[in-house]
Amino acid sequence: MCEFCTKHGDGKIWYKNAKNYAQDLLSDLERRRYIENFLSSAFSEGFQTLGRLETIYRKKGKLPLAVKTAMVDKAKAEHFGQVLPIEEISEVVGKARTVVRMPCACRWNMDKKEERCCYAVSYGPEAWYQDIDMAYFGKASGEGMEQLSPDAATAQMKAMEEQGRVHTIWTMMTPFIGAICNCTPRDCLAMLTLSGAGVETMERAEFAAQVDQALCTGCGLCDAECHFSAIESHQHNGASHAHIDPRKCFGCGLCRRVCSTGAISLVAR
Repeated sequence: MCEFCTKHGDGKIWYKNAKNYAQDLLSDLERRRYIENFLSSAFSEGFQTLGRLETIYRKKGKLPLAVKTAMVDKAKAEHFGQVLPIEEISEVVGKARTVVRMPCACRWNMDKKEERCCYAVSYGPEAWYQDIDMAYFGKASGEGMEQLSPDAATAQMKAMEEQGRVHTIWTMMTPFIGAICNCTPRDCLAMLTLSGAGVETMERAEFAAQVDQALCTGCGLCDAECHFSAIESHQHNGASHAHIDPRKCFGCGLCRRVCSTGAISLVAR
């Protein structure tokens, strides 16, 4: 069980712990203030910080340990995520009282283009996302939030997976769970922080992919699909097979999706 689950799960996987969706967390004034300024503090400032860190990372090949530790600790306290395969996403979204699709702050910050691939989920009578300042996207309060049924939202996320998107779930001041994102390495602040600065601001999934060598044909499609450089080709008995390093695998399930022989499955870590 991951460190996040040990701390916030009460014996469960943390995002399946009902306490982390509770309305009494939303009533916390500090969390309210954080949500009001969330887009500017988490994304505008986040991308500025990433630019500085990438420069250091390129020059030195690594970041000072103290810098990495401070970044991860801050993320875990405020806005931390975890990769989820689509089955887990379906379960989390299916229990939501309300779901709204809204513009992705990462993409807006990168290209000033509106792409609605982020979903705010709420489980009580009061929706946390009503405090989000939509002026960040040049919109009025409440504008740009498209309310959906849980089934419709899940169907859209399944379609995004077909486009190579990774599903992640995020806190709004930990442990309050608020949003699900569906992103790619080019656009996602968390994945860019991982590839550009070597800092992990999101947990791996509770699952890892594994290969049945008896079914694997060594076609290489899974390697091409992996966003985390977790797959390599190995020779075994004169034939080429995919090998997945569970330490690098984030458990998103994209490799499983493209495997035509069904050789890849997700197993609990």
